[in-house]
Amino acid sequence: MVRAEKLRIGILGASGYTGAELLRLLRHHPRAEIAALTADRHAGKPIGAVFPHLAGEGLPDLKSLEEIDWKALDLVFCALPHGTTQEVIAALPRFLKVIDLSADFRLADCATYEEWYGHAHRAPLLQKEAVYGLTEIAREEVRQARLVANPGCYPTTSQLPLIPLLEEGLIASDDIIIDAKSGVSGAGRSAKEESLFCEVAEGVHAYALASHRHAPEIEQGLGKAAGKKVIVNFTPHLLPMNRGILASIYVRLEAAAGVRDLRALLEKRYKDEPFVRVLPEGSLPATQHVRGTNLCLIGLSRDRLPGRAILISAIDNLVKGASGQAIQNMNAMLGLPEATGLGARALFP
Repeated sequence: MVRAEKLRIGILGASGYTGAELLRLLRHHPRAEIAALTADRHAGKPIGAVFPHLAGEGLPDLKSLEEIDWKALDLVFCALPHGTTQEVIAALPRFLKVIDLSADFRLADCATYEEWYGHAHRAPLLQKEAVYGLTEIAREEVRQARLVANPGCYPTTSQLPLIPLLEEGLIASDDIIIDAKSGVSGAGRSAKEESLFCEVAEGVHAYALASHRHAPEIEQGLGKAAGKKVIVNFTPHLLPMNRGILASIYVRLEAAAGVRDLRALLEKRYKDEPFVRVLPEGSLPATQHVRGTNLCLIGLSRDRLPGRAILISAIDNLVKGASGQAIQNMNAMLGLPEATGLGARALFP
């Protein structure tokens, strides 16, 4: 049972970038008490030994999963690597609310998961219970959920501008191009050759062409909105910056729809949302405008090609694309105002 006072929070996999962001944000959450942190490789260490900027905050030391007293917690964030989470969450007590930041429960169809992740789903019964937590789109389902699958960063950036337009039939579902750029933190904190400074600095490159694992996640949400199967042309790029995602999305307008219709619909849909903002005509978002925040900024423009439009969407991949959205989902699950603990303004420039 969730207590009326402080909510006792555990973070599994606290030594990664998303774990660090959860800690940074939850320290300003008036109802959160961080009661347990795990990081198997660093078990026994204080969090300050892994993240010096978090030293002196009174946080618990890191432990292994086996050392955690689950009865002492109300909710856990699972920030473990993809492919390692299904069995861990399946073994947790049923009274715990869980928000999973990995990809392990995002794809509703287990066969699709196996196709894209290379192994059979290890908790198929639990998958049926999981709610895909794109908060602005699935708020009511999130409120009732025990297990929330937190969306990926590229899917969040892409789906928020596109889902309302597909639901209302203003754009063609068979002609969507998503050209997205991400900061290097999207690759995680573990050592990888392609993330080395010399591999990333002073350049930009595309990767995972026609094979990025976020493609089926994007298509799942867009297909649900359109009421039919949707396949998108999605190409991610890596930029030499720490954080942020900018997606340039090219769409074909349906029937007599124009860019003003798209703008009017998005403004109406998101006018009461604290974290999704449609920018005025002539204004476009940049990653600097959302750095460190839980915001998604959306801009629109006519294309030079007749009957087409361009959407520009920007988020911080570690906040709205991961830890911030996870806390937003936590707030919804616990009946708290969704903006609680998420009032940080952008670090600009």
